[in-house]
Amino acid sequence: MTHMATRIAAAQLPITMADPVANLEAAAAAVASAAASGARLVILPELSDSGYVFTGETEARSLATPASGRTLTRWRELAAAHQLVIAGGFCELGDDGRLYNSAAVVAEGGTLAVYRKAHLWDAEKLVFTPGDAPPAVVDLPFGRVGLMICYDLEFPEWTRLAALAGADLIAAPVNWPAAPRPAHERPPEVVKAQAAAAANGVFVAVADRCRTERGVGWISGSVIVGPGGFPLAGPVLADHPALLTADCDLPRARDKTLNANNDLLADRRPELYGGLSPVQT
Repeated sequence: MTHMATRIAAAQLPITMADPVANLEAAAAAVASAAASGARLVILPELSDSGYVFTGETEARSLATPASGRTLTRWRELAAAHQLVIAGGFCELGDDGRLYNSAAVVAEGGTLAVYRKAHLWDAEKLVFTPGDAPPAVVDLPFGRVGLMICYDLEFPEWTRLAALAGADLIAAPVNWPAAPRPAHERPPEVVKAQAAAAANGVFVAVADRCRTERGVGWISGSVIVGPGGFPLAGPVLADHPALLTADCDLPRARDKTLNANNDLLADRRPELYGGLSPVQT
């Protein structure tokens, strides 16, 4: 069956540490550019309003905002002005007083989902409380969009949960710290995004960031991957702002057949996977 392709955008932003006003304006400019290109969904990076390399919990708390606060309010205004949907990361102050590394899907009518990062990376564990809900999957007019954040994407169980929940596309706001790698090799984070797409037969759209922050550099690996595991746009792999777009027939991801005899999801044998239990120490 032929469907209408939807233009997806991933915005690689130059995030400024501890400057929410500048960061919201950078996001607004990227959303406007994405809208001008015909995008219906724009993905923004992880913690796109606050920056990432906090001095500690006190600084993070001073930059955090509730889901009803300035960041998602601004995104709702942008979504309404440009007639699109935004999926991005923000520093959340929960109603319980805890801090969360969160992401949201926001449309003209308001916030459709808030997801709290479940798998915290490195010093994030000293600042944030991990989320305990599965990846959010939102049913949009053009397809079903799953939401997770950065390190979450590296857990096959997590991306599989999103696929089993019906996601056509996994939107992943990320801040991927740079690390040494052999010459001419792609960063493993990009490889894992491609593997997640291929293993689950879904689109994966990653919005990474740029601009060194307190001595930390980034992969700047924004990429949009098709269900076969091959990039449709990117990866950028350069420390500069970028706006990637790709036309994606999202409902196509619901066909998991590989050939006349194989289906990515139907071929699973969960009864054999009992070993997927907590690690014994």
